[in-house]
Amino acid sequence: MTTMGTLYIDRKDLHIRLDGNALAFYSNEKREGIVPISPLKRVIVIGNISVETPVLHRLSNEGISVLFLSGKRLRFSGMLHGRLHNNGILRVRQYEKSLSDFSKEISVDVVKRKVASQKEFLMQVRESRPDLRFTMTKAFRVLENILESLNSQVLQMETLRGLEGGASATYFLAYTKLFPESLEFKKRNRRPPEDPVNAMLSLCYTLLHYETVREIEVIGLDPTIGFYHQFDYGRESLACDLVELYRTDVDRFVWQLFRERAFTVRDFAQEDERPGCYLKKESRKRFYPLYEEWAKGIRQQLVNEVRTLATRIMDGQDIISE
Repeated sequence: MTTMGTLYIDRKDLHIRLDGNALAFYSNEKREGIVPISPLKRVIVIGNISVETPVLHRLSNEGISVLFLSGKRLRFSGMLHGRLHNNGILRVRQYEKSLSDFSKEISVDVVKRKVASQKEFLMQVRESRPDLRFTMTKAFRVLENILESLNSQVLQMETLRGLEGGASATYFLAYTKLFPESLEFKKRNRRPPEDPVNAMLSLCYTLLHYETVREIEVIGLDPTIGFYHQFDYGRESLACDLVELYRTDVDRFVWQLFRERAFTVRDFAQEDERPGCYLKKESRKRFYPLYEEWAKGIRQQLVNEVRTLATRIMDGQDIISE
């Protein structure tokens, strides 16, 4: 399925070959169709798909990123890029800044913006849900007080994380009230998600996270060296930092999907052998274009966010990237 520059390949046992300026898809040696390469910006491969080496070479040379996710759980398996950048000095500066007061400066900014967006969302919901006015107002006031603390204090990182954690706990307690009891959404959980809302949140967060990783790598930054999120082996901490700024946008999108009944409990499967709740394969086909429609409003913001951060790391100097 191709939508808005993104090709989702989510059909098992497909074989993909290069055919001139297009990708050709085969199943049991029977040609199923082709997709032109030129409009593509990213390819997302899900599950058991066979891709010939010339295809990967061509996508790499065209600067098209390929994200590999595993089966129904949609766990990250890997990502392919072509040549990304020639700006080694940017990473050197990033490492230096990660060990300086710059880390706290960025961290405070991230947390302030995240809490402000949570407060704004709850305020908007309060106007559309009179039945939840008291719950939303109570949470709104807590977030307002936390924002005042963030704006009025010289904060240490431990205190900052405590305030951010308190804000998130308050926010999600209110957020769960937006959904019907039939969805069994009581709290945020993951690895694995235990209900349809958590499953949808995790899926959207995962896709947004690796879009963020791509933009970070394209500009020349190291996604593993963050400022608010501490270094953790194998984690893209800088991507985690930036995704915090857009989590409320994801939450609003997921709420709208369920509010408009684009998805219901019937679209999700609970596994018997292993715990977890996941979007069914047929339902994923409906999800991808909806996600792409939403993501097109976020992607340019994300590109600008990464570029602004890189400029700050370079103390305002021009950034040369390819």
